[in-house]
Amino acid sequence: MLRALLARGITPDLVIGTSIGAINGAMVAADPTPASVDRLADLWTSIQDGDVFGASLYTQVKTFAKTLTHVHANGPLRRMLEDAIPARTFEELAVPFQCVAASIESASARYFDSGPLIDAILASCAVPGLLPPVEVDGENYLDGGIVDSIPLGRAYDMGARTVYVLQVGRVEEPLTKPTKPWEVALVAFEIARRHRYASDLDAVPEGVEVHVLPTGAPSLRYNDSAQLKYRDFSKIADRIDRSYAAASAYLDEHGLGA
Repeated sequence: MLRALLARGITPDLVIGTSIGAINGAMVAADPTPASVDRLADLWTSIQDGDVFGASLYTQVKTFAKTLTHVHANGPLRRMLEDAIPARTFEELAVPFQCVAASIESASARYFDSGPLIDAILASCAVPGLLPPVEVDGENYLDGGIVDSIPLGRAYDMGARTVYVLQVGRVEEPLTKPTKPWEVALVAFEIARRHRYASDLDAVPEGVEVHVLPTGAPSLRYNDSAQLKYRDFSKIADRIDRSYAAASAYLDEHGLGA
């Protein structure tokens, strides 16, 4: 999607990201050119060979037994971010950037926009059960998807007039009553991540355009067990190609960009 936008001369004045979107968003905010897209593609197609989620089952069990809250340490992810992002603070980025995380103590969203960058991204990416909560300024944070998975409202509040939503799928899939024990948590999480986005999409301010770019790939149903295979990155290259083609077709159809 980023490649399709930048190829048509559509460059961001503001980037807002949640969870994995915080990583992608920070990288493009640091360098809003096709070169950053190439780096992102290299990062995600090679991550399976790295150690971000590469811990053995023994190590995962050991980590969980020690912490009782998560199965992966976030040290490898921190090192990946430090290697990939050429900035250490929000102020060093070429384009204003914000990312959101869920505060445990205040049960609210916090939008990071200044100060240390890597800790804020780690907080936004702290998937419950997989990665540990991240402490920033004396508060502990979990994944931003819990409170604002697609921060449309924040974009409106920041004065955006044309918004491009780079979503990862599933938001169009209807929810149904859970019938299996493991579906209960998935349905609850989907409600949490979708309700705010749906409200924001229904309340677009006058004079604001919102474009939800297509992924180009069949969307996984919220209860598809394949989505639980979070360490399988084998289809990333195919998804990148599909989303580029679909996003390009969408932009061309709507006459957007050069």
